[in-house]
Amino acid sequence: MLDWWLPENVSTYGRDIDWLFHLIYAITAITLVLVTVTLIAFLIMYRDRPGRRARYTHGNTTLEIVWTVVPSLILVILTFLSVPAWSKIKMQAPPPSDFELLVTAKQFNWQVTYPGPDGKFGTEDDKTLLDEMHVPVNKVVHVTLQSQDVIHSFFVPQFRMKQDAVPGRQIVQWFEATKVGKYELPCAELCGFGHSGMRGWIYVHTPEDYQKWAAENLQAAAAPAAEEKKAEAAAAPEKKDAAPAAKTGGKAKR
Repeated sequence: MLDWWLPENVSTYGRDIDWLFHLIYAITAITLVLVTVTLIAFLIMYRDRPGRRARYTHGNTTLEIVWTVVPSLILVILTFLSVPAWSKIKMQAPPPSDFELLVTAKQFNWQVTYPGPDGKFGTEDDKTLLDEMHVPVNKVVHVTLQSQDVIHSFFVPQFRMKQDAVPGRQIVQWFEATKVGKYELPCAELCGFGHSGMRGWIYVHTPEDYQKWAAENLQAAAAPAAEEKKAEAAAAPEKKDAAPAAKTGGKAKR
């Protein structure tokens, strides 16, 4: 209905969020019209005219109760209507996925880390990109957010995704992009003098294009690390064998 004034939705849960936005817009628009019409009517009805004297009034208790209770009920109803979407996105465990990324926010960039062949973060075969994320389309992606300094906010309008990165915490967020493209990743939390320049890009590829990109950038980068590990493992027994020999040689000299 009002999709034309929102960023394009390319997320599986975006429609649930947009529906709530549209409902709030409708309620706000109706309220605006009622208040504006009433204001104009009162300006005309109670305008200054010759022979009319101002009269003090304490107010209308019934009217005050109505305009307090009605907005309260609207807020309660909106809360209940938003629970399913909020629970699906934030409260429940993310849908299962074998695609996990570690995003570290710092002043003033995003560090996106891909696990190596071992599937673990914090090892030598990890691959870290600066202000750049590549994911396949129609794939659930788990993003573990953390911050090195201050509060940042991971915000992708087209994904209907916004989550703060808080120092000292790791927060898991997820998304599933439904359209191939390039999407801006700005920081939505004032994080310092370079805040306005803190932005990255998320590239959503077809599965085939992503596999090609991963082969050229992730697997190729992990190969040297794997070879280095093999070399270290092969050298380890030689060092162990050399140690007793050195001790024996020392005794012979004595």
